[in-house]
Amino acid sequence: MPSKTVMQATPGTISDPAKRFQRTLPRPITKNEIKLRCTEFDHNGNVKTTAGEFLKSDLCQQNGLHMRDLRKIEGSFNQMPVILVRPEAILVNVGYIRALIKSDLVVLFDTFGSTDSYNQSIFIYDLEEKLRMSTSAAGGLPFEFRALEAIFISVLTSLQSEMEVLVHFVTNLLADLEESIDQNKLKELLQYSKKLSQFESKTLLIRDVFVEVLDQDEDLANMYLTEKKLGHPRTTESHEEIEILLESYLKQVEEIANTVSIVKQQMQSTEEIVNVILGATRNQLLLFELRIAMGTLGMSSGAIIASLYGMNLHNYLETNPHAFAIVGSTALGISMMVFAFCSRKLKILAKGTT
Repeated sequence: MPSKTVMQATPGTISDPAKRFQRTLPRPITKNEIKLRCTEFDHNGNVKTTAGEFLKSDLCQQNGLHMRDLRKIEGSFNQMPVILVRPEAILVNVGYIRALIKSDLVVLFDTFGSTDSYNQSIFIYDLEEKLRMSTSAAGGLPFEFRALEAIFISVLTSLQSEMEVLVHFVTNLLADLEESIDQNKLKELLQYSKKLSQFESKTLLIRDVFVEVLDQDEDLANMYLTEKKLGHPRTTESHEEIEILLESYLKQVEEIANTVSIVKQQMQSTEEIVNVILGATRNQLLLFELRIAMGTLGMSSGAIIASLYGMNLHNYLETNPHAFAIVGSTALGISMMVFAFCSRKLKILAKGTT
């Protein structure tokens, strides 16, 4: 009889094909798990994925992040800007750019509803150019620093353009107000004052991000992702290149903030002058109203005599040829005396308030 070959399962293998298939199935996706739309760039600056959807858990697992880290870059556009340095990646949320930077990969998170589509397109083009450069051609900057520089240049260029537009309109409006004060111009001044305050707040928040990172020596050293990947991590004191890079862009942000602050001071000075002019005009109107009231009071005082003689009673002056002149001059004299007395009191009060 032919012998039967008995198949025995070796340790570490699964003999049942159904169980083997079950084990190779992908991890199930829960309905409540959040996805993020991202665009990936490889180490050569080429686009790997365009508007791809990634699970937050997968992004955290692949890049050594926590869920709380991704909360800094998702959500509304009113979030605080931040630069988070992690062992394997750098998370950036500055201006309209939200990105994850590694030693050989850049992930841009899509910002739905952003109004900076033109700036974003220019930024992507500049980012691709910088990532395709070699380290020697980029002045010794590694991959992650070239990505950071592209982000900072794009954000600061956008801030500079927005500042120039605001300053141009505000300067012209202040010049127009010096010539003539108009209600419509004052309304425009109020609107631009709000816009300038919002822009200044945004600029100061970005400045604070640079200052916060520069104050952390450990974070500065951990930003050398390429050297860390090659097994040569930087010490806490060795971070001169990235410190110089951040300080150069910090200076530009401070210049923008100082320019906005100067324009705001000019607006405040103009508002104070306008308030003084409007106050003086208001005082003149009050004085004019007071003079009219005093004149009315004097006329009403003289009119008392006319009202007395207007009654249907005999006063024995109807036949006197000089009665009209006497009564009329008396009434006019009383009116002038009352007006002069009120004018004198008004001058005394005006001198007392100055």
